[in-house]
Amino acid sequence: MPYDQEKQTAIAAVIQAAQLCEAVRQGLVPAAIEKNDKSPVTIADYGAQALICKALAEAFPNDPVVGEEDTTDLRQPETAHVLTAVTEQVQQTIPSATDSDVLNWIDHGNGTVASRYWTLDPIDGTKGFLRGDQYAIALALVVDGDIKVGVLGCPFLSFDGAETGLLFAAVRGEGTVMMPIAGGNPQRLRVTAADDVDRLRLVESVESGHGDLSQQAQVAQAVGITAPSIRMDSQAKYAAVAAGQAALYLRLPSPKTPDYREKIWDHAAGVLVVEEAGGRVTDMHGKPLDFASAARFPNNPGVVASNGAIHNAVIQALN
Repeated sequence: MPYDQEKQTAIAAVIQAAQLCEAVRQGLVPAAIEKNDKSPVTIADYGAQALICKALAEAFPNDPVVGEEDTTDLRQPETAHVLTAVTEQVQQTIPSATDSDVLNWIDHGNGTVASRYWTLDPIDGTKGFLRGDQYAIALALVVDGDIKVGVLGCPFLSFDGAETGLLFAAVRGEGTVMMPIAGGNPQRLRVTAADDVDRLRLVESVESGHGDLSQQAQVAQAVGITAPSIRMDSQAKYAAVAAGQAALYLRLPSPKTPDYREKIWDHAAGVLVVEEAGGRVTDMHGKPLDFASAARFPNNPGVVASNGAIHNAVIQALN
Protein backbone atom coordinates (compact mmCIF):
# COMPACT_ATOMS: atom_id res chain seq x y z
CA MET A 1 0.00 0.00 0.00
CA PRO A 2 1.28 3.52 -0.74
CA TYR A 3 3.12 5.15 2.17
CA ASP A 4 2.85 2.04 4.33
CA GLN A 5 6.53 2.20 5.35
CA GLU A 6 6.15 5.89 6.14
CA LYS A 7 3.07 5.22 8.24
CA GLN A 8 4.65 2.37 10.20
CA THR A 9 7.85 4.34 10.80
CA ALA A 10 5.89 7.38 11.96
CA ILE A 11 3.68 5.35 14.31
CA ALA A 12 6.64 3.58 15.91
CA ALA A 13 8.57 6.83 16.35
CA VAL A 14 5.60 8.69 17.83
CA ILE A 15 4.95 5.86 20.30
CA GLN A 16 8.60 5.97 21.41
CA ALA A 17 8.38 9.73 21.81
CA ALA A 18 5.11 9.46 23.75
CA GLN A 19 6.71 7.00 26.17
CA LEU A 20 9.62 9.37 26.73
CA CYS A 21 7.27 12.31 27.27
CA GLU A 22 5.25 10.43 29.86
CA ALA A 23 8.42 9.33 31.66
CA VAL A 24 9.44 12.98 31.91
CA ARG A 25 5.99 14.06 32.99
CA GLN A 26 5.94 11.53 35.78
CA GLY A 27 8.74 13.49 37.40
CA LEU A 28 11.89 11.61 36.46
CA VAL A 29 13.72 14.82 35.50
CA PRO A 30 13.36 18.57 36.10
CA ALA A 31 10.26 19.74 34.36
CA ALA A 32 11.07 22.77 32.26
CA ILE A 33 13.42 25.47 31.17
CA GLU A 34 12.65 28.61 29.21
CA LYS A 35 13.57 29.32 25.64
CA ASN A 36 14.74 32.80 24.70
CA ASP A 37 11.20 33.70 23.64
CA LYS A 38 10.04 32.77 27.18
CA SER A 39 7.71 30.01 26.02
CA PRO A 40 8.18 26.86 28.07
CA VAL A 41 10.10 24.02 26.56
CA THR A 42 10.70 20.75 28.30
CA ILE A 43 13.28 18.03 28.26
CA ALA A 44 10.52 16.00 26.66
CA ASP A 45 10.37 18.36 23.65
CA TYR A 46 14.02 17.82 22.89
CA GLY A 47 13.99 14.10 23.64
CA ALA A 48 10.91 13.48 21.51
CA GLN A 49 12.37 15.40 18.57
CA ALA A 50 15.64 13.48 18.89
CA LEU A 51 13.95 10.07 18.81
CA ILE A 52 11.64 10.91 15.92
CA CYS A 53 14.29 12.60 13.82
CA LYS A 54 16.67 9.67 14.32
CA ALA A 55 14.00 7.26 13.09
CA LEU A 56 13.20 9.42 10.06
CA ALA A 57 16.87 10.00 9.17
CA GLU A 58 17.53 6.26 9.17
CA ALA A 59 14.42 5.26 7.23
CA PHE A 60 14.23 8.20 4.81
CA PRO A 61 17.66 9.89 4.74
CA ASN A 62 16.76 12.21 1.86
CA ASP A 63 13.64 13.65 3.50
CA PRO A 64 14.06 16.99 5.29
CA VAL A 65 12.28 17.41 8.60
CA VAL A 66 10.73 20.77 9.48
CA GLY A 67 10.52 20.61 13.27
CA GLU A 68 9.85 23.07 16.04
CA GLU A 69 12.95 22.69 18.18
CA ASP A 70 16.63 23.43 17.60
CA THR A 71 19.68 23.09 19.83
CA THR A 72 20.69 26.75 20.18
CA ASP A 73 19.76 26.86 23.86
CA LEU A 74 20.93 23.33 24.57
CA ARG A 75 24.46 24.15 23.36
CA GLN A 76 24.96 26.91 25.96
CA PRO A 77 27.29 26.15 28.90
CA GLU A 78 24.63 27.14 31.41
CA THR A 79 22.21 24.50 30.06
CA ALA A 80 24.67 21.59 30.05
CA HIS A 81 22.60 19.94 32.80
CA VAL A 82 19.54 20.06 30.56
CA LEU A 83 21.38 18.35 27.70
CA THR A 84 22.54 15.70 30.14
CA ALA A 85 18.94 15.13 31.23
CA VAL A 86 17.72 14.92 27.63
CA THR A 87 20.41 12.40 26.75
CA GLU A 88 19.57 10.30 29.80
CA GLN A 89 15.95 10.14 28.68
CA VAL A 90 16.88 9.22 25.10
CA GLN A 91 19.17 6.50 26.45
CA GLN A 92 16.12 4.74 27.91
CA THR A 93 15.25 3.93 24.29
CA ILE A 94 18.70 4.11 22.65
CA PRO A 95 21.30 3.11 25.28
CA SER A 96 24.26 4.05 23.08
CA ALA A 97 23.12 7.66 22.55
CA THR A 98 25.64 10.38 23.39
CA ASP A 99 25.18 14.11 23.91
CA SER A 100 26.57 14.67 20.43
CA ASP A 101 24.15 12.16 18.92
CA VAL A 102 21.21 13.82 20.60
CA LEU A 103 22.21 17.29 19.39
CA ASN A 104 22.61 16.02 15.83
CA TRP A 105 19.27 14.21 15.86
CA ILE A 106 17.44 17.27 17.15
CA ASP A 107 19.04 19.48 14.51
CA HIS A 108 18.00 17.04 11.79
CA GLY A 109 14.62 18.67 12.39
CA ASN A 110 15.88 22.04 11.11
CA GLY A 111 15.11 21.33 7.46
CA THR A 112 13.05 23.44 5.09
CA VAL A 113 9.88 22.89 3.12
CA ALA A 114 10.54 20.86 -0.03
CA SER A 115 8.65 18.77 -2.57
CA ARG A 116 8.69 15.97 0.01
CA TYR A 117 9.27 16.66 3.71
CA TRP A 118 8.14 15.77 7.21
CA THR A 119 6.89 18.32 9.70
CA LEU A 120 7.09 17.67 13.44
CA ASP A 121 5.91 19.20 16.67
CA PRO A 122 7.51 17.03 19.36
CA ILE A 123 5.16 18.40 21.98
CA ASP A 124 2.23 20.42 20.71
CA GLY A 125 0.66 22.04 23.75
CA THR A 126 3.70 22.39 26.00
CA LYS A 127 1.71 24.38 28.56
CA GLY A 128 -0.85 21.59 28.70
CA PHE A 129 1.98 19.11 29.19
CA LEU A 130 3.43 21.14 32.04
CA ARG A 131 0.14 21.41 33.93
CA GLY A 132 -0.77 17.74 33.44
CA ASP A 133 -3.33 18.24 30.69
CA GLN A 134 -3.66 17.57 26.95
CA TYR A 135 -0.70 17.61 24.58
CA ALA A 136 0.20 15.85 21.34
CA ILE A 137 3.20 14.52 19.49
CA ALA A 138 2.40 15.51 15.91
CA LEU A 139 4.15 14.16 12.80
CA ALA A 140 3.15 14.44 9.15
CA LEU A 141 4.57 13.72 5.71
CA VAL A 142 3.88 16.27 2.97
CA VAL A 143 4.43 15.50 -0.72
CA ASP A 144 3.94 18.24 -3.34
CA GLY A 145 1.97 20.27 -0.84
CA ASP A 146 -0.44 17.43 0.02
CA ILE A 147 -0.38 15.74 3.42
CA LYS A 148 0.05 12.02 2.81
CA VAL A 149 0.63 10.63 6.33
CA GLY A 150 -0.41 12.09 9.67
CA VAL A 151 0.17 10.63 13.14
CA LEU A 152 -0.95 12.18 16.43
CA GLY A 153 0.10 10.72 19.76
CA CYS A 154 -2.09 12.03 22.59
CA PRO A 155 -0.79 10.41 25.82
CA PHE A 156 -3.34 12.02 28.13
CA LEU A 157 -6.45 11.73 25.93
CA SER A 158 -9.40 9.44 26.51
CA PHE A 159 -12.86 9.32 24.94
CA ASP A 160 -16.01 7.77 26.38
CA GLY A 161 -14.19 6.08 29.24
CA ALA A 162 -11.64 4.38 27.01
CA GLU A 163 -8.05 3.78 28.02
CA THR A 164 -6.03 6.97 28.51
CA GLY A 165 -3.36 7.48 25.85
CA LEU A 166 -4.52 7.40 22.25
CA LEU A 167 -2.78 7.40 18.89
CA PHE A 168 -4.41 8.59 15.66
CA ALA A 169 -3.01 7.65 12.26
CA ALA A 170 -4.16 8.62 8.78
CA VAL A 171 -2.95 7.99 5.25
CA ARG A 172 -4.40 9.95 2.34
CA GLY A 173 -7.21 7.90 0.80
CA GLU A 174 -7.15 5.20 3.49
CA GLY A 175 -9.09 6.75 6.38
CA THR A 176 -8.18 7.48 9.99
CA VAL A 177 -7.75 4.97 12.80
CA MET A 178 -7.45 5.36 16.55
CA MET A 179 -5.62 2.92 18.81
CA PRO A 180 -4.24 2.85 22.36
CA ILE A 181 -0.63 4.03 22.56
CA ALA A 182 0.00 1.09 24.88
CA GLY A 183 -1.10 -1.32 22.15
CA GLY A 184 -4.43 -2.63 20.94
CA ASN A 185 -6.69 -2.97 17.95
CA PRO A 186 -7.17 0.06 15.70
CA GLN A 187 -10.64 1.54 15.42
CA ARG A 188 -11.72 3.35 12.26
CA LEU A 189 -12.98 6.86 12.95
CA ARG A 190 -15.80 8.89 11.48
CA VAL A 191 -16.72 12.49 12.21
CA THR A 192 -20.03 13.21 13.90
CA ALA A 193 -23.16 13.02 11.75
CA ALA A 194 -25.00 16.18 10.77
CA ASP A 195 -28.03 15.24 12.88
CA ASP A 196 -26.11 14.23 16.02
CA VAL A 197 -27.22 17.10 18.22
CA ASP A 198 -25.43 15.74 21.31
CA ARG A 199 -22.06 15.98 19.54
CA LEU A 200 -22.71 19.36 17.93
CA ARG A 201 -20.02 21.06 19.97
CA LEU A 202 -17.17 23.51 19.49
CA VAL A 203 -13.65 22.68 20.63
CA GLU A 204 -11.15 25.50 21.05
CA SER A 205 -7.87 26.37 22.74
CA VAL A 206 -7.41 26.73 26.47
CA GLU A 207 -5.15 29.73 25.89
CA SER A 208 -7.28 32.82 25.15
CA GLY A 209 -4.42 34.33 23.14
CA HIS A 210 -4.56 31.46 20.66
CA GLY A 211 -7.73 32.70 19.02
CA ASP A 212 -10.65 35.12 19.04
CA LEU A 213 -12.92 33.54 21.63
CA SER A 214 -15.67 36.11 21.18
CA GLN A 215 -15.89 35.67 17.40
CA GLN A 216 -15.58 31.90 17.75
CA ALA A 217 -18.58 31.87 20.11
CA GLN A 218 -20.61 33.98 17.70
CA VAL A 219 -19.80 31.70 14.77
CA ALA A 220 -20.65 28.58 16.76
CA GLN A 221 -24.00 30.08 17.73
CA ALA A 222 -24.68 31.08 14.12
CA VAL A 223 -24.41 27.45 12.98
CA GLY A 224 -26.60 26.12 15.77
CA ILE A 225 -24.04 25.13 18.41
CA THR A 226 -25.49 26.01 21.82
CA ALA A 227 -23.51 23.75 24.18
CA PRO A 228 -20.54 25.22 26.07
CA SER A 229 -17.28 24.86 24.18
CA ILE A 230 -14.71 22.21 25.01
CA ARG A 231 -11.40 23.86 25.92
CA MET A 232 -8.40 21.72 25.08
CA ASP A 233 -4.69 22.19 24.40
CA SER A 234 -2.88 21.00 21.28
CA GLN A 235 -3.89 19.06 18.18
CA ALA A 236 -5.92 16.83 20.48
CA LYS A 237 -8.68 19.18 19.29
CA TYR A 238 -8.37 17.73 15.78
CA ALA A 239 -8.58 14.26 17.32
CA ALA A 240 -11.81 15.25 19.06
CA VAL A 241 -13.36 16.30 15.73
CA ALA A 242 -12.11 13.18 13.92
CA ALA A 243 -13.49 10.92 16.66
CA GLY A 244 -16.91 12.59 16.54
CA GLN A 245 -16.60 14.15 19.99
CA ALA A 246 -17.05 17.64 18.54
CA ALA A 247 -18.27 19.01 15.24
CA LEU A 248 -16.14 22.14 14.97
CA TYR A 249 -12.68 23.41 15.87
CA LEU A 250 -12.02 27.11 15.37
CA ARG A 251 -8.70 28.92 15.68
CA LEU A 252 -9.32 32.45 14.47
CA PRO A 253 -6.71 35.23 14.56
CA SER A 254 -6.58 37.00 17.91
CA PRO A 255 -7.57 40.70 17.76
CA LYS A 256 -4.22 41.38 19.47
CA THR A 257 -2.27 39.76 16.60
CA PRO A 258 -4.49 39.94 13.51
CA ASP A 259 -1.60 39.28 11.12
CA TYR A 260 -0.40 36.14 12.90
CA ARG A 261 0.05 33.11 10.66
CA GLU A 262 -0.04 29.58 12.02
CA LYS A 263 2.93 27.22 11.88
CA ILE A 264 2.59 24.14 9.70
CA TRP A 265 3.67 21.70 12.43
CA ASP A 266 0.80 22.89 14.63
CA HIS A 267 -1.75 21.62 12.10
CA ALA A 268 -0.46 19.18 9.46
CA ALA A 269 -1.03 15.87 11.26
CA GLY A 270 -4.37 16.98 12.69
CA VAL A 271 -5.62 18.19 9.32
CA LEU A 272 -5.17 14.78 7.71
CA VAL A 273 -6.62 12.96 10.72
CA VAL A 274 -9.82 15.03 10.39
CA GLU A 275 -10.02 14.90 6.59
CA GLU A 276 -9.57 11.14 6.43
CA ALA A 277 -12.29 10.73 9.06
CA GLY A 278 -14.67 12.52 6.69
CA GLY A 279 -14.26 16.09 7.89
CA ARG A 280 -13.00 19.24 6.24
CA VAL A 281 -10.26 21.77 7.11
CA THR A 282 -9.67 25.20 5.56
CA ASP A 283 -8.66 28.69 6.57
CA MET A 284 -11.35 31.14 7.69
CA HIS A 285 -12.09 32.09 4.07
CA GLY A 286 -12.62 28.49 2.96
CA LYS A 287 -9.25 28.15 1.23
CA PRO A 288 -7.11 25.01 1.62
CA LEU A 289 -4.14 25.38 3.96
CA ASP A 290 -0.86 25.84 2.09
CA PHE A 291 1.71 23.25 3.13
CA ALA A 292 3.89 23.78 0.05
CA SER A 293 5.41 27.19 0.69
CA ALA A 294 6.94 27.83 4.11
CA ALA A 295 7.03 26.94 7.79
CA ARG A 296 4.13 29.34 8.33
CA PHE A 297 1.04 29.61 6.17
CA PRO A 298 1.73 32.67 4.01
CA ASN A 299 -1.85 33.41 2.97
CA ASN A 300 -4.09 31.42 5.30
CA PRO A 301 -5.57 33.42 8.19
CA GLY A 302 -7.17 31.24 10.84
CA VAL A 303 -8.12 27.57 10.75
CA VAL A 304 -11.55 25.93 10.56
CA ALA A 305 -11.89 22.16 11.07
CA SER A 306 -15.33 20.60 11.00
CA ASN A 307 -17.36 17.47 10.39
CA GLY A 308 -17.86 18.80 6.86
CA ALA A 309 -21.63 19.05 7.13
CA ILE A 310 -21.54 22.47 8.80
CA HIS A 311 -18.40 23.76 7.10
CA ASN A 312 -20.00 25.98 4.45
CA ALA A 313 -22.29 27.52 7.06
CA VAL A 314 -19.28 28.29 9.26
CA ILE A 315 -17.41 29.95 6.41
CA GLN A 316 -20.51 31.95 5.49
CA ALA A 317 -20.88 33.10 9.10
CA LEU A 318 -17.24 34.17 9.14
CA ASN A 319 -17.44 36.12 5.90
